[in-house]
Amino acid sequence: MSRMSPLDLADIKDPEIHDLIAECEEFGVPDRLFVQIFARQPEQMKGMLRAMLVSHRDGNVDHKLKEIIRIQLARFAEDPYFANLRSKKAMADGLNEEMIDAGCEDYEESDLFTESEKVALRFAEQMFLDSTKVDKIFYDEMHKHFSDPEIMEIGAFIALFHGIHMVMRTFNAQPLAAA
Repeated sequence: MSRMSPLDLADIKDPEIHDLIAECEEFGVPDRLFVQIFARQPEQMKGMLRAMLVSHRDGNVDHKLKEIIRIQLARFAEDPYFANLRSKKAMADGLNEEMIDAGCEDYEESDLFTESEKVALRFAEQMFLDSTKVDKIFYDEMHKHFSDPEIMEIGAFIALFHGIHMVMRTFNAQPLAAA
């Protein structure tokens, strides 16, 4: 049970929030529980949710890779809510639990990932575990695989979801499908 009780959908009067809930449910991440918890502060929640959707759904970095990074970070943060959600788009594009587990565990030795994907996964891992390792040498390696805009896309994605995972962990929330 979540430590922060979700609002009843009927108590959320803002039609834009209901539109965002529908968009999230179509995408699969987050589910409406996230919105029902954060809707206590509607304007901040709408801005945060728009940023989450844009950073996860849009851009030039492969969506499946971003989904693995999102889950990797959620597992590092011990956030049961986001660790158990799956992007419907990523799954439809071929992402499966074997790839997710490999990306969250021993991705360096896995043949499921390209060198570029391994660098991105390492970026997320180091940003969470020891950001001092993300130095000039690391960025030089990133530049072999990604453009500056793609590095910024991955970095912003990591920053946004890392913070969200840390907050959701404190709520002990579970995705609706897992509840």
